Amino acid sequence: MKKILGGLLLAFAFAVPQAYAGLVATDQVAAQQERERVKALIERPEVAQQMEKMGIPAKEALARVDAMTDEEVRSLAGRLDALPAGGQISSQTLLLICLIIILLLLI
Repeated sequence: MKKILGGLLLAFAFAVPQAYAGLVATDQVAAQQERERVKALIERPEVAQQMEKMGIPAKEALARVDAMTDEEVRSLAGRLDALPAGGQISSQTLLLICLIIILLLLI
């Protein structure tokens, strides 16, 4: 009886599939996250609308992002991070705003 149980345990030990874990490089993970972030930006309605105005369908833009290398995606994501959030303000507009604030404080 012990031999049968031992044989069954041995059979189950070899019958259980083994899992193999591979290492994933951090740059691959980072590139995938950047790719998803760029694709999420393209999928935003206002961005998709502007791209349509320029003649680039959103689906085609997503396909282009998928075709980019990891380095190209990182470069694009870096440029997106460097863009100002609210647009640019000219020095004349800044000067005008400062003058209005000074006038309001004096009055």
